[in-house]
Amino acid sequence: MSESAVTRPPADGPRVTLEAVHNDPELLAYLQMGDDYLGAIGYTEHGLRHSNLTAHIAGNILTRLGYSQREAEVAAIAGFIHDIGNCVSRSDHWISSAFIARAALTRMGMPYDEVATVMNAVGNHEEDASDPATAAAAAVVIADKADVHETRVRAIDPTTFDIHDRVNHSAKRSFLRVDSEARRLTLEIEIDTSEIQLMEYFEIFLERMQLSRRAATVLNAEFSLVINGTKLL
Repeated sequence: MSESAVTRPPADGPRVTLEAVHNDPELLAYLQMGDDYLGAIGYTEHGLRHSNLTAHIAGNILTRLGYSQREAEVAAIAGFIHDIGNCVSRSDHWISSAFIARAALTRMGMPYDEVATVMNAVGNHEEDASDPATAAAAAVVIADKADVHETRVRAIDPTTFDIHDRVNHSAKRSFLRVDSEARRLTLEIEIDTSEIQLMEYFEIFLERMQLSRRAATVLNAEFSLVINGTKLL
């Protein structure tokens, strides 16, 4: 039997599930290292909380918009490991994420077409280097950018906050509402304006919201932003 026949994941074999990815020691170790590294260099939380939330939102988006259960699960898998490349470096982490995903998911027996879908999704989630063109990639982009919340801030002393800390800390509630019939995705955020001005939010998040709007078009949907009850996009 040839080596390719031994190592090639079966096209009709058992599905690699989100639960299996959640519990894979290799992937969990890389996610932990990535979050520890980002914490050391002053970035907001990118650990299991963010990974799980991104996975949940990405899967929910596709489910609510009528995609198949498996398409939603593959998007959720991509959402869970989209930042895994931070264990290597923050620079170009989306590329590292794609190749780490390829190795791990192939080892787990995921069919190559699904591996490719995950690689493409995690490789196109960052606003300065992304052009989402698949349902999974679009869902991961929107899910990732929807996670704006005070719990992501690591610093305790507000005098040490940078603008990312201030914006996230001011966000007391965020929720992505999916209107299936209207095919509308609405990011609802409640911001404490005693902490920041809305202009500060747009200074760092406008590009992310524009990417989310582009991603929504891939899903034949619309994206809008509502802050403190006012529609801004």
